[in-house]
Amino acid sequence: MRETIRSGDGPGEPRCPPFLSAFSRVYPTIRRHLSDPLFRNGYALMANTCVTGFLGLLYWLVAARHYAAADVGRASAAYSAMNLLSGFTAFNLVGMLTRFIPQSGRRTAGLVLRTYVFSSLASLLVTVPFLLIVGHLGSSYAELGSVFGGLIFTASIVCWSIFTLQDGVLVGLRGAVWVPVENGTFGIVKIVLLLALATSLPHAGIYISWMLPVAISLPLVNAFVFARLMQPHVQLTATRMPPSVRQIGRFLAGDYTGALCVLAVTFMVPVAVAARVGPIANAYFYAAWMVGTTLELLPVNMATSLTVEGAFDEDTIAANCLAALRRTMLILVPAVVVVICAAPVALGLFGPLYAANGTHVLRLLALATLPKALTEMYLGALRAQSRTSLIAFIQGIRGIMILGLAFTLTGVMGTTGAAVAVLASQVIVAAAVAPSMLSLLRRKPSLSAQPIPPASE
Repeated sequence: MRETIRSGDGPGEPRCPPFLSAFSRVYPTIRRHLSDPLFRNGYALMANTCVTGFLGLLYWLVAARHYAAADVGRASAAYSAMNLLSGFTAFNLVGMLTRFIPQSGRRTAGLVLRTYVFSSLASLLVTVPFLLIVGHLGSSYAELGSVFGGLIFTASIVCWSIFTLQDGVLVGLRGAVWVPVENGTFGIVKIVLLLALATSLPHAGIYISWMLPVAISLPLVNAFVFARLMQPHVQLTATRMPPSVRQIGRFLAGDYTGALCVLAVTFMVPVAVAARVGPIANAYFYAAWMVGTTLELLPVNMATSLTVEGAFDEDTIAANCLAALRRTMLILVPAVVVVICAAPVALGLFGPLYAANGTHVLRLLALATLPKALTEMYLGALRAQSRTSLIAFIQGIRGIMILGLAFTLTGVMGTTGAAVAVLASQVIVAAAVAPSMLSLLRRKPSLSAQPIPPASE
């Protein structure tokens, strides 16, 4: 006969396993915490960074194991160039989408579609000059010099631009929980294709495995956005005054300038390294750079959520900024420690030469994310207030410092010099914005705030 499990508190009372009892006590707190869209969307974007970072690392690990190092170097160089060029149009427009979608009301769909069209046309304009000079950028870019290679590269940039903008649309609609689903599916599919094409297409497999899932996802994701997420958002924000063309233009004038500096730091450094070294050396450097820049996205994610919530209710910026900074540091500090300790092991998965040439780079980049977190929270708050001139100034100074020091120190210290430049610049800029950040955190909320409630789940 089955024995009934009883607790020791009294007869007839069922015994509750300790872990279930603890979970039942903690669950209401977790649920209340995640009901705040600042944290829900911020954590979703952080989860997206972890998922895409892990899958991205796994992707290049598989590529390093199944493809020649020269092919990996050429593919990573093309990917860096694609990020750089699409960033001129897509990456720099994401901030505008997250800032103005919360107040666009019935014009939200039009804003999104116009952004897609503008980005696609601008992608064509920035790609043509690059292809005209690509023959002078070294052997890593040699394949892009052919007519066929140039056409495929151009189409890839247009697709990648819209793929990038989709994340900004989802975040602006408070649907950031779907971002890791979208990018996680993309990461898994491209790894499967990478393995499947390793034997049949050993030279072009990396390119096809990356861009084919992107092209397929565009109609699927946007159908979901316009059919499922757009209408509830329109109803929620129907009474808000949509931004004027002048407002958007003034915002972009400052934010776009600042985003160009971020773009230069994120993508210009690896492009410059690829132009100065051979494909094999570039493969070693790019592995460390990829992991380091993935880690630094964690504070950027929470800052993006801070911008969205500040756009919905500017009166909460000070409290949300402090809460976001605390939560980010609770996650980021342990992550930095893990990366510093595990750097040689992680890069060693690619091969011993990857670890030998990239460990110091990765450790320095990991340290640089700590001061960067403070700066990014401040920039997120400024973006919610449309103070784009100050954003452009801060990001411009930071970009000039990083690029200037990187080009200087690389000649003295090799590729490690680029990482030293990033760390030093982030520390200096964080120290400079700290007094203004403290002043922002001390700001008292007004009594006239009329926040828009979170969308119903």
